[in-house]
Amino acid sequence: MIFKQILHFFGKRIKYNKYISRVFKAICTFQNTVFVYSTFLKKSKLFNINNMSKQTFQFLKELPTPLKASQCVLHKHELLICGGDEQRVCYSYDILKNEYKFICEYPSDVQLWGHCVVKLVDNNNKDNNKITLLSFGGYFKHTLMMKYMSVWSNTSNKPNKLSNYNQWIPFKDNHNNPIIIGRNNDNYEGVRAVIGGSNNHLLFITYPNNISVFNLNTFQFIKHDTLPAGNWIRFHCFVLKSENGQEQKMIKTDQEKNKQSYQMLLFCEKTGLSIEYGEDSNTFQFRLPICDDIAPFKEYACVCVNDIILFFGGWDCDNGAISKSIHKYLISENKWIIFQNALPSPLGLCVAILNEEDNNIHIIGGVDDKDIMVSTHMKTKVSVWDCSQLVIICLFIIYLF
Repeated sequence: MIFKQILHFFGKRIKYNKYISRVFKAICTFQNTVFVYSTFLKKSKLFNINNMSKQTFQFLKELPTPLKASQCVLHKHELLICGGDEQRVCYSYDILKNEYKFICEYPSDVQLWGHCVVKLVDNNNKDNNKITLLSFGGYFKHTLMMKYMSVWSNTSNKPNKLSNYNQWIPFKDNHNNPIIIGRNNDNYEGVRAVIGGSNNHLLFITYPNNISVFNLNTFQFIKHDTLPAGNWIRFHCFVLKSENGQEQKMIKTDQEKNKQSYQMLLFCEKTGLSIEYGEDSNTFQFRLPICDDIAPFKEYACVCVNDIILFFGGWDCDNGAISKSIHKYLISENKWIIFQNALPSPLGLCVAILNEEDNNIHIIGGVDDKDIMVSTHMKTKVSVWDCSQLVIICLFIIYLF
């Protein structure tokens, strides 16, 4: 509809250029056949775009090692790929070079299955070439950190300058005491976490039917709560809701002070939750509608981009099948769209990450429909799945002509 409005507005200008008219016709056709959704939340439109899968995804150099249930963090033009199911190896993928380089391995006594890796935010760190990663959880719990310096830089070739870098070491407090994240009875298999807080000092952890808040400054849990979930929460989608990455929303409570509020979204099988957390440590949950088609699924990769969440593949718990579909959730409109057969092949337990520099979503590793680990690495443009990006492209084309 929005493209038809654009065409109507710019019609006189466009019809004088046959090339632009054809471009718009193609885009409008794409819009009408793919990005149409129902106003009924649980009866979202289905679209079979099998013929488009090869066009919408670009295959990149394969992983050096097949990986599933891996974790990935973006650092400048590098994707840091941190282990996977029973795979302790970690790589850096250079986006510009389309090459991998070995970083390190997890310690030999660490077994990985369903772990989580996040990038810590140090407000006092003035050297943006160095970052700190936190790895924790999994069926066999661990809590480790890595100070990372690019393995692609010249400095990385000087061991004396990297004695404390690019290796997993115990996570310790300010008194050098080892810290273990997670209580003895907590099940952290398939745990997911995001970082927030006024100083990016809060680690929000979600795991089977629970949510906890860990203060990274005091190294203490400050909140535990139960999620109103009707199914087992693990290997799920858990994202911080914001317009730009980890941008935080200010809510005025009175004329004298503001309180920080953080909105998070969680999806797993039939459970959909909007979680709001205040700096006063109160947590509130609100149920969200789940469309019937994604309700049986978990173990999908997900990415939050602007006002949408994209879900890639996943495991159908009811039928024991790996999916080729992509699901899209429009946050502000509270609506779902399903793209059937959108992936080049069935994929589960993969990981997806957004590179904001070029607006590409990278999808890495996973398992196929035979439950075999794959070394696949592919990317797709955000604009393919986000209508608002297509509108910007159209307006830019019009401006050029």
